[in-house]
Amino acid sequence: MNTLIEKELFEILGDEHHMTSAETLLRPDAFDKSDVEKMATIEKHFHIIMEEMGLDMTDDSLRGTPHRVAKMFIQEIFSGLNPANKPKISVFENSYNYDKMLVEANISFNSTCEHHFLPIIGKAHIGYVSNGNVIGLSKLNRIVDYYARRPQVQERLIMQIFNELKSVLNTEDVIVVMEAEHLCVSSRGIKDSSSFTSTIQYGGIFNDKENRNDFFNLLKQDK
Repeated sequence: MNTLIEKELFEILGDEHHMTSAETLLRPDAFDKSDVEKMATIEKHFHIIMEEMGLDMTDDSLRGTPHRVAKMFIQEIFSGLNPANKPKISVFENSYNYDKMLVEANISFNSTCEHHFLPIIGKAHIGYVSNGNVIGLSKLNRIVDYYARRPQVQERLIMQIFNELKSVLNTEDVIVVMEAEHLCVSSRGIKDSSSFTSTIQYGGIFNDKENRNDFFNLLKQDK
């Protein structure tokens, strides 16, 4: 394929936020290097990027930026790429026999658009009905945070959270709603700072409209 045409195609796919896989695409050797080795490589290349933009890398304010960026990438905003950082989720028996909907609303998350590496900032709302098992409320936040901390598109992110909750809780009765601002929309391209993106994924009893309405009514009470 012509290189220019290929670049134009990639630009279109990025601007349309096209998703090629429901799974985060990692190479088989993704974790052959240690975090220290990865940070050293990223630091070196980010130094080159900053120099190419014409920045004075001898300035005290800029000199440490490549190291800070490398550390941030590996240990913070992309830490969810490494399965070693997956939260340990303890499942408990629903000994109090609560058999109605549990809702955890307004879970803040920060992710990164995989097309432009700009922030995705939003809220997640989760509901489920116990099938005999429950997990600590903070674990819902940790699951959202883990999958958010990687290059993402919002459709994949919600599917990964939804599937993880179904697996951990051993139930289909799960619903997830996510609302987010994408800085690749608000700070570049169309530069629309007022729009946000909403996604929803559900199964089990939430296929019933009445149960979905109960969930949304509880969300309204939390706002």
